[in-house]
Amino acid sequence: MSKQQFDRDAILNLSRSMAKGAAPKPAPTRESRTKADRSKTDFATLDLYQQIAIQRQMAEKLQTKDPYFVLHETRAGATTIVDGKELINFASYDYLGLNGLDEVHDAAKAAIDKFGTSVSGSRPTSGERPFHSELERQLAELYKSEAALVFVSGHATNVSTIGELLGPTDLVVFDAYSHNSVTTGCKLSGATRRSFKHNDLDDLERILEETRNAHDRVMIIAEGLYSMDGDMPDLARLVEIKERFAAWLLVDEAHSLGVLGATGKGLFEQQGVDPSKIDIWMGTMSKTMSGCGGYICGNQVLIDILKFFASGFMYSVGLSAPLAVAGAKSLEIMQREPWRVEKLQSNGRYFKKAAQDAGLDTGLSAGFCVVPVIVGDSLRAVKLSNNLMDRGIYAFPITYPAVPMNSARLRFFISATHSEEQLQQAVDITAEELRKLEEANFSIATSLSTLNLEE
Repeated sequence: MSKQQFDRDAILNLSRSMAKGAAPKPAPTRESRTKADRSKTDFATLDLYQQIAIQRQMAEKLQTKDPYFVLHETRAGATTIVDGKELINFASYDYLGLNGLDEVHDAAKAAIDKFGTSVSGSRPTSGERPFHSELERQLAELYKSEAALVFVSGHATNVSTIGELLGPTDLVVFDAYSHNSVTTGCKLSGATRRSFKHNDLDDLERILEETRNAHDRVMIIAEGLYSMDGDMPDLARLVEIKERFAAWLLVDEAHSLGVLGATGKGLFEQQGVDPSKIDIWMGTMSKTMSGCGGYICGNQVLIDILKFFASGFMYSVGLSAPLAVAGAKSLEIMQREPWRVEKLQSNGRYFKKAAQDAGLDTGLSAGFCVVPVIVGDSLRAVKLSNNLMDRGIYAFPITYPAVPMNSARLRFFISATHSEEQLQQAVDITAEELRKLEEANFSIATSLSTLNLEE
């Protein structure tokens, strides 16, 4: 039996043990059928809720704190406050520290004074405002695109764009580590879906060679910087592949904008590729752009289609004034002050090297804004996160199924506003606490053994 299968079975055994003692449900009779039907209105009978309940019971039995929905009592930047205690924070998307700038805040406040907190309508009907076109102009200029379109949700941006452009006769091929918004959009489209091994463009080519001729249109999807591993694809080769196989290429820049390239313009600047060769640039405004929402950049025809047919745009309220203006101001500052990008990249390199020097496994990370510390065992990752919080470090655990089995990790988001002292302190404490857990052989399997759970 493989270790992966063992860990999966261990979790299942724990779940069974918690359900043990519950009375078996009798088969419904004619007399009981009405009562049984009424029970279906209880949300607690849904499998989705049972998963939540089991996870909570597991955490209680194994004496680990629930890492989800931790209440932050102030703006979360390089530091945050939880339960009145200041922590060095590694769970914030604010890569360039722009969310804390008075200049961004003042612009957003002025926009509220003039336009209010909502545009109170969808853009096609009554929600169009001048700050929308200004933000879209800046984004299109950045990517050397003909046009751009902003959405109120980053997730809905991918779902609506992919879901609308493809249909049942088409093929979509996406990286196996793609974000949920990508896979959800692919499902919505009704297109044939194939995933290629993470960052394995040989596998992408193999899939296209085998399947391209059986489909009408094809879309290839990759990310500029992968949010769980912090690595990048070869953009020039992706462009060559998409041109050879007559496919569209969508690049998700959610974690790339403000991070990659000398001035933060993203993957194309980092790798010296003409951005106009990419059919669809997608990104989010919740990271470098200090707000919320998403965007698509491409040619005018693409943007016209999305304006009138993308459901996440057509049937949603327009982006609010403070979010749009904060995004535009953040883009302006990013390009005006390239030292922020340089500092972020320097911090990323420092943290990765320090972590590796301390014997920590940083996986595939290129050492920019995302550096994982791979632990392996899911329970150990959660416990490590708990222990770090007790010692003044906030880093979130990522476990199966968000990442493959046996690759649970703590994900460290690095910011331009972290000091080297904070980075080194986080590495030293993480290495120390992980070593303690390893020496104690703390894991799912040993915890099950300690609890004497029956199979």
